[in-house]
Amino acid sequence: MVRQVSCPSCDVHAESVFRVEGMDCHEEVALIERRLERVPGVHAVAADVVSQRLRVAHDLSQASASRIAEAVADTGMRAWLDQGGAAPAAAAPGTSHRLVVTIASGLLLLTGVSAQAFGMPRPLAIGAFAGAILTGGFYTARRAVAAIRARSLDINVLMTIAVAGAVVLGEWLEAVTVVFLFAVAQWLEARSMERARRAIRALIDTAPNEVTVRRAGVDVRVDTGEVTAGDVFVVRPGERIALDGEVVDGDSDVNQAPVTGESMPVPKQPGDVVYAGSINGHGAIEVRATRPARDSTIARIIHLVERAQAQRAPTQAFVDRFAGVYTPVVIVLAALVAIVPPLALGQPFETWFYRALVLLVIACPCAFVISTPVSVVSALTAAAHHGVLIKGGVHLERTAAVQAVAFDKTGTLTRGVLEVRDVVPLDGASASTVLSVAASISARSEHPIGHAIARHAGREGVSHVVAEGYRVLPGRGAEATLNGESLVMGSHRLFEERQLCVPDAHDHLDAFAARGQSAVLVAAGRSAVGIVGVADEVRASGRAAVADLKRLGIAHVVMLTGDARPTAEAIASQVGVDEVRADLLPEDKVAAVTDLRQRYGPVAMVGDGVNDAPALAVADVGFAMGAAASDVALETADVALMSDDLNKVPWAIRLSRAAVRNIRANIAFSLGVKAVFLVLGLSGSATLWMAVVADMGASLVVVGNALRLLRTR
Repeated sequence: MVRQVSCPSCDVHAESVFRVEGMDCHEEVALIERRLERVPGVHAVAADVVSQRLRVAHDLSQASASRIAEAVADTGMRAWLDQGGAAPAAAAPGTSHRLVVTIASGLLLLTGVSAQAFGMPRPLAIGAFAGAILTGGFYTARRAVAAIRARSLDINVLMTIAVAGAVVLGEWLEAVTVVFLFAVAQWLEARSMERARRAIRALIDTAPNEVTVRRAGVDVRVDTGEVTAGDVFVVRPGERIALDGEVVDGDSDVNQAPVTGESMPVPKQPGDVVYAGSINGHGAIEVRATRPARDSTIARIIHLVERAQAQRAPTQAFVDRFAGVYTPVVIVLAALVAIVPPLALGQPFETWFYRALVLLVIACPCAFVISTPVSVVSALTAAAHHGVLIKGGVHLERTAAVQAVAFDKTGTLTRGVLEVRDVVPLDGASASTVLSVAASISARSEHPIGHAIARHAGREGVSHVVAEGYRVLPGRGAEATLNGESLVMGSHRLFEERQLCVPDAHDHLDAFAARGQSAVLVAAGRSAVGIVGVADEVRASGRAAVADLKRLGIAHVVMLTGDARPTAEAIASQVGVDEVRADLLPEDKVAAVTDLRQRYGPVAMVGDGVNDAPALAVADVGFAMGAAASDVALETADVALMSDDLNKVPWAIRLSRAAVRNIRANIAFSLGVKAVFLVLGLSGSATLWMAVVADMGASLVVVGNALRLLRTR
């Protein structure tokens, strides 16, 4: 895939995405980076080991995609432009080929050992051992040559030197054992990495490639890429929905878990939105596509997950710097071990040369370097499968450090949909009269309160006539006329200004505020006839989410809102937050987040991704709610929650903390193994094959430990 972008400094600036067969470790990434540094026109390289993708920013006039692929081929790996399909037939050997040569190497090793055991001629045993080395070490030697050309000392170079040194010393069994074990370890590591790749492919394969489109009354099966916005497609019971759209006919229940992580199916009827990748339930539905396949919600999620995987976490940057120092230091130490004791102390050269070879194997930092990226990618993939999109390792680590959480109220702790809760008649009027007058005014209203009243009147079966001369009174309410009579609906302030209030209205206003309802007064003629109480519904998951955050040890949970304090406190009492900050403008929310950071440490802000953008931006971690319905949320938030389930906030914090613990455990384990074998190697207690088992075994343990994050629930 090649994407062109404008660049004032070159003719055509492009970003190409390649798939790279054989890129299984940081060593291969470093090798590719060093090779591409020497290609004119290449500006930046970003590699994702787990998905085997390589992003290259380059000048097409100097470095074409084919030139970049050729440069990668010089390293012994094969690259091709990622078109979203399978690998080409000429791709480099995969795990199956490695398994074949590994088995062949093992059989030759067994042959050589048997020849020695049964006293057969020594040349026969040496021939079998040599064959095992050539077979099992083919890929290692080829990579070693590529690394030397790129002026790099990676594990392949170090292993090749160690094996060659063992042969020079006449330790044929030792040399072939090292080759065989290293080949087995590389195959196992590639298989372990493939598990992570399968998890990502499961996300990519969520949406089907074909869809049944209704054209001129005929159902036609076509590729999803051929469907445009406005086309109507049919989804049969049990099928996956191929594109984002709006239901135009039929009723069903849809499992949105692949996109939003919601555990229960969601009822869908005409007018409701559905997402690509969701699974249709019992009923057939017809859906009008609202976006092409490349712009669907699941496609954008996949794109952002891939981008996130390529970003390096702060811990990974530290690990890379440490590895850049560790490897040269150990190599220099190995050289000194081989030279100093024989020359300065008269020690046997063979003994200390062998110990130096052991140190060369230990010098490889593969397990240490891979400890962070595999954990990060596993956590990001697990989060995406649960409808939580974390935009990279840096945000994962920041989420783990959160000590205070600030929630917006409307649309976050509440559903953001106003509903009529109470209707109180005044001055002898009836409740139906109050609702009828309010509905007559609201019939032409675009305000959420007007919509709520109109919906409630319809549900209650209250008849009304659409009033004439509708006029909005900004910040106060609205007015209209019906049969020459003035109708007014609005705030207590408006009614006081117009002297429409009646004495007993004041007795009810405080009660409305205490229940968290906004009081809307209604007047017909020259006096108020009643009060309509309107409130936003608190999300069912609100109290549980706040309680879960406190169990996680979050020091402070606060609600930030622009609503009046009585209404805000009524909502806060239902969800159990520690503090309420009301009557806030957007800039006040920014100041509140800054104050929380000073008092408690890293702060997470949870909002709707649009109205709360300034506060989300200033927070250490910004959570956007309901991102499946908001393009802005997907693009701007640090963490996007694809559903409206507030329980995903503590879940994301718990996952992030588990990932950070996993990274630290991996680093400690890999460094511990290196330290032990450095001591054993210097003392002469470690053999070459033991060093190989320790090095690659540590890599497998680190990868396996990281992959446990994929099972996070």
